[in-house]
Amino acid sequence: MLDGVGIGALPDASAYGDTGTNTLGNISRAVGRLALPNLERLGLGNIASVQGVLRVDAAEGCYGKMAERSKGKDSTTGHWEIAGIITDRPFPVYPEGFPEKVVQRFLDVTGVAKVLGNKAASGTEIIKELGDEHVRTGYPIVYTSADSVFQIAAHEEVIPLRRLYELCQLARKKVLVDEHAVGRVIARPFLGTSGTYSRTTNRRDFSVEPPRATLLDLLARAGIETVAVGKIDDLFAGRGLKRKLHTKSNTEGVEEIIHAVRAMESGFVMANLVDFDVQYGHRQDPKGFALELEKFDRELPRIQESMNDDDLLMITADHGNDPTDASTDHSREFVPLLCWSRRGKSNVDLGVRATFADVGQTVADFFGLDASDKLAGKSFLGLLLKEKSE
Repeated sequence: MLDGVGIGALPDASAYGDTGTNTLGNISRAVGRLALPNLERLGLGNIASVQGVLRVDAAEGCYGKMAERSKGKDSTTGHWEIAGIITDRPFPVYPEGFPEKVVQRFLDVTGVAKVLGNKAASGTEIIKELGDEHVRTGYPIVYTSADSVFQIAAHEEVIPLRRLYELCQLARKKVLVDEHAVGRVIARPFLGTSGTYSRTTNRRDFSVEPPRATLLDLLARAGIETVAVGKIDDLFAGRGLKRKLHTKSNTEGVEEIIHAVRAMESGFVMANLVDFDVQYGHRQDPKGFALELEKFDRELPRIQESMNDDDLLMITADHGNDPTDASTDHSREFVPLLCWSRRGKSNVDLGVRATFADVGQTVADFFGLDASDKLAGKSFLGLLLKEKSE
């Protein structure tokens, strides 16, 4: 999962304020061109126009793009849909800040005397604005965004990580429930001194629990090993996972993917590479985003080399995060879909999938599970694998 790597505005993007967004396309135009030769070989340039990424006549992978059917554009809805759950009603958002009763409930259950902020804001800007007051008073900074999130920012030397995570867990379990059940409660630790505050890599997400069984639950019940890399564990509230490997960067995430694939005889690895979104999309940094994409592209052959002949690689995203638009938030976009297997088919156009959930159905199908009445979506496994006689 290349977090935030969209490939063009969805038809309903205007309803989300995202008309004209196109994460990959706009980045490529902003920096002049993208050098992604390995993704190009898989067929990325066959999906949509990305400057510097050519369309190839004989793609080594199968390629297409997917539309999001769920209401929303955040990580939780995107990942849940990939795992087979369509979110018909969007999670609540608070553009004017959280109601007084929510804030008071937070104070009551945590023992905190006061919070700072309580408004929609950029994470980097709000610590610039309120970091000094936080350090002076010890009060946590609470804020939100255009997404359904309750975020708590704190200096690691003022509120230690253990306590920050505890505040988030209490908020998740006892405050942000029922009508106020936001998609995620997020710990946003930072370090530094006045004028030089910066967020650290110790972020943690505490998601609302999925309302019914996901792909991960079905795989786990069938005895299939499931491994989470990155924030997957957080987004699924830990359900359906045998191993949970938290990472602090894309670099670490790629290494954990390779190690997990080499270590397992059979199983499913679901990974999220978050730096595209966190470090560059939200910070409106197309140049940094481009460099991170090129870095991943250079590492892609190592992931492929770690795989057995019958393994299947699927590369996609959970939403867009166009760093060239007027917003620091996620964007409502199609996401790319690239699939590769050493013994599988190549140069197959997978078209425009009606839902991210087609990925979950395809994974279930790959492992021989009938999930047609349990998960949303339709399997496209037949487009990826050759018949045994071929």
